[in-house]
Amino acid sequence: MAAALLFSAPAKAENITVQDWGVTEKGATVQLYTLKGARGLEARITNYGAVLSDLIVPTRDGKKVDVLLGFDNFKDYERGGIYGGLVGRYVGRISKGGSFTLNGKTHQLQKANPAAKFVIHGGTAAFHKKLWYAEMKDGPEPSLMLTVASPDGDGGYPGLLVTTVTYTMTRDNGLKIDYQAVSPDVTIANLTNHAYFALQGEGNGDIANQTLQVFADRFTPQDADNLVTGEIASVDGTPFDFRKPKRVGEVLTLPDPQIAMRGGLDISMIVNGKPGTMRPAAKMSDPGTGIVMEVLTTQPAIQLYSNNIGTRTVVGKGGKTYLTYYSMSLETEGYLDAVNQPQFPSSTIGPGKPMHETTLFRFGIVR
Repeated sequence: MAAALLFSAPAKAENITVQDWGVTEKGATVQLYTLKGARGLEARITNYGAVLSDLIVPTRDGKKVDVLLGFDNFKDYERGGIYGGLVGRYVGRISKGGSFTLNGKTHQLQKANPAAKFVIHGGTAAFHKKLWYAEMKDGPEPSLMLTVASPDGDGGYPGLLVTTVTYTMTRDNGLKIDYQAVSPDVTIANLTNHAYFALQGEGNGDIANQTLQVFADRFTPQDADNLVTGEIASVDGTPFDFRKPKRVGEVLTLPDPQIAMRGGLDISMIVNGKPGTMRPAAKMSDPGTGIVMEVLTTQPAIQLYSNNIGTRTVVGKGGKTYLTYYSMSLETEGYLDAVNQPQFPSSTIGPGKPMHETTLFRFGIVR
């Protein structure tokens, strides 16, 4: 978005504040917003990529920890990574070399590597690399509304798409993310936030001892390229049966092909209940901090990703070194690659058919 679209907001407010946070390579000012909840929850969000950069949560002993992996400064987000970014236009991998057919016309998405078998997380038009227009709203439940317009042909996607995401601190100690997307044309949209949750505190070890419960009877298997096969399988008898709480470390290194091929969890689970209605998707807790996080959503699915970076390392906030399994992403989403899987629920939107989905991350304490 052009720099002229940046919202000129007051520097101080009761439960929401704003500060300049850097300048993009194109010379536009980036801002960082802080939202404060009534029960000690605090979130920091930037209009660059609609990135959720920090989430400060009270612990069992009354302290506070940042439960998100990420960086201290804007330039590290601009250089790379997707920590806390708003993923769009389309989350996950689009198969067939990043192409799909819509209304009888085949669309090829732009690829940095022409030989790539897929386009992932929006490709060259990725939303987590765009500058968003911001509007603040103060009050007992402060919110930040961010909007971006993706023009027809952006990254190869058809049709104008106007997307608005609203982050709200809720009275029940939650962070609500509301996604809306509209288009005057027939196009596709599948949005999520790619937060890397570390309930033990970012940079404070791995998630092996954390407990995870997922309210899903089914999942979508993937092939060796991490592309969904089109099958919808039962979790019965698989490592993906998290219907009862399970210690995460029990499954991260299992020989099951769906885990071994990826070096950990990286799978989309189909959330029980009716899509479009707010319902439980997952629950995770850390025995050390006592923090428990519930995930509720209207979205059809949720992606489990245990930050499987193998022997690589990432230097994050405060110079801390992030290693493999240092976080869990719980990405609420539509069915992956639905544009090439006609048996999956459609991700098409257009005139009279907007997208509107909501996810709530709610925090508490296990005594």
